[in-house]
Amino acid sequence: MIEAVAFDLDGVLIQSEEVWDELRGGYVRERGGRWDAEVQRAVMGMSSSEWSRFLHDEAGVPDAPEAINGEIVRLMLEAFRKRLPLVDGAVEAVQRLADRYRLALASSSNRVLIDAVLDIAGLTEYFQATVSSEEVAHGKPAPDVYLEAARRLGVAPTRCAAIEDSHAGIRSAKAAGMRVVAIPNPAYPPDPESLAQADVTIRSLAELTPELIDATD
Repeated sequence: MIEAVAFDLDGVLIQSEEVWDELRGGYVRERGGRWDAEVQRAVMGMSSSEWSRFLHDEAGVPDAPEAINGEIVRLMLEAFRKRLPLVDGAVEAVQRLADRYRLALASSSNRVLIDAVLDIAGLTEYFQATVSSEEVAHGKPAPDVYLEAARRLGVAPTRCAAIEDSHAGIRSAKAAGMRVVAIPNPAYPPDPESLAQADVTIRSLAELTPELIDATD
């Protein structure tokens, strides 16, 4: 029986991948680095320490990884405070599932961004646990962030469902032993092999109901 649900953040509750791409891409290009489809896909799902190191080591950004991370997070916070790109139905979906399950959030975003988004959206109270991949050893597609979310909830991973949109996220949640509900991001769709690992695929948060979650068990 499913006892808890773990949401991803970027691409599931907020349509922020475009914001990440715009700001990271602009930063990398300004500093003479390489930003293309290969780099963009590589950093999706990485923790902040991983992607900032990757941009320094592999994409040719001369700044120290700590400086890269700090500046991009500052720009993201500024953008979210101007306009938070909530996905249609995000608040209602969280509230709907909070009536039935314990909720966690397992995200590749920095802790400061997670806290800011939930506060601006008025969703903080609905989550019993939130985990940033910067707080675990490895980012997605490794299972660490989802395993930690389950640990903080006090629920076995096999009793959890995860809501994901990306190839790295689906693989991460599946590797943790969770049931996976995929809502493919139309702008950054998961590859067919990753999507095939999901237990159920839906088109939007409007379809995300307790009945659907229970049916994955």
